[in-house]
Amino acid sequence: MEAKNHATGEGNRLLLGAFLRKRRESLDPQALGLPRTRNRRTPGLRREEVAQLADVGVTWYTWLEQGREIKASLKTLAAIASALQCNEAEAGHLFSLAGHPAAYQTAVRVCERLSSHSQVVLDQLNPLPAVIQTTRFDILGCNQAWRQLMRFDPLSVPQEDRNYIWLAFTHPTLRQAIVDWSTLMPNMVARFRAQMGDNHDDPWWKSLLDRLLAASAEFRETWSRYEILAIDNQVKRFQHPDSGILSLRQSNWWTAPGGGGRMVVYIPDDENSTAALQKITAGC
Repeated sequence: MEAKNHATGEGNRLLLGAFLRKRRESLDPQALGLPRTRNRRTPGLRREEVAQLADVGVTWYTWLEQGREIKASLKTLAAIASALQCNEAEAGHLFSLAGHPAAYQTAVRVCERLSSHSQVVLDQLNPLPAVIQTTRFDILGCNQAWRQLMRFDPLSVPQEDRNYIWLAFTHPTLRQAIVDWSTLMPNMVARFRAQMGDNHDDPWWKSLLDRLLAASAEFRETWSRYEILAIDNQVKRFQHPDSGILSLRQSNWWTAPGGGGRMVVYIPDDENSTAALQKITAGC
């Protein structure tokens, strides 16, 4: 039995190496923003370029491609899948060959990125503020009107911090934009708990939860209440230094059935808010 397991493990490592190599060779360096070089003798990316994109050692990554018996965490595998531009099925295949067959949700999370078509939709919604979030409340993209309303650009923070709940608890500018914090904050936490119920084994969700519990006493106290809420359409009030308080109706739209990104669009709920939003988003 041990010999069989060893042979299976070795076979999977070799398959993993072959898969990584094929993915690496299929990528266009220029499309990934890598500099053009004249002495590129092989197609696709070099191993050192993948290592750089994934923030791992070149030697370690070379060993992984060679099928050597080395350990790789889910976080590291996720970084490699992202560097190699894997889609959901490819990332799931990568995790399975690396010995993590149950990491399907991690594969989904790694592959979540905003499509160019979705950005077109967001931009066409200007001057209505709009943002697309994942089920975990990660911000995939937004339009200029949303940035003007919140006085915040998600690209100004590291990718791991581009999460609406994390930013609401830790980023002062975004938090100051929310008027009814004492009411909205517990509801936000309750919705996060409801969403996490289907993903409690996913290390990406657990990692975010651990960060929130460590960073905010307010989150810890609210989380301990064990409240559950579903996502719904509602009226939210926002504060802007140039226009005062705006009442905006939040409308939720899903980009795909069964866990696609959620597009949140904010529509003025009264005439004063319409005028205030027009002032904020002038030029969008």
